Amino acid sequence: MRQNFSDGGTWEPIVGYSRAVRVGNVVYVAGTVATDENGDVVGTNSPYTQTRFILERIEKVLEKAGATLEHVVRTRMFVTDISNWAEVGRAHGEFFADIRPVATMVQVSSLISPELLVEIEVEAVL
Repeated sequence: MRQNFSDGGTWEPIVGYSRAVRVGNVVYVAGTVATDENGDVVGTNSPYTQTRFILERIEKVLEKAGATLEHVVRTRMFVTDISNWAEVGRAHGEFFADIRPVATMVQVSSLISPELLVEIEVEAVL
């Protein structure tokens, strides 16, 4: 059985995707960036602030899908400047230090807006 979950992101209906999809005991969370409910970027010029905001946003949609951060088994972090890895990693560690999912961090040439520095997607297994 498939369940789709939204967090009210402005692009979800336009692009045609869900913030999270649960199939059975697996929850997939789409690439998530630091934009608020109005579509405004949070934490401009701060990879650390953006990462924390993103992970808080992911935590909320996981809860809607019946999961918690403890269920996360994989994270993928896309950064526009890999030299910011320590700031992104520190924020990631604040959420996952005891959970320790497998993680990937890669540099990409850009995200959908130049103000966005980080995008994160996760997979959780209940």
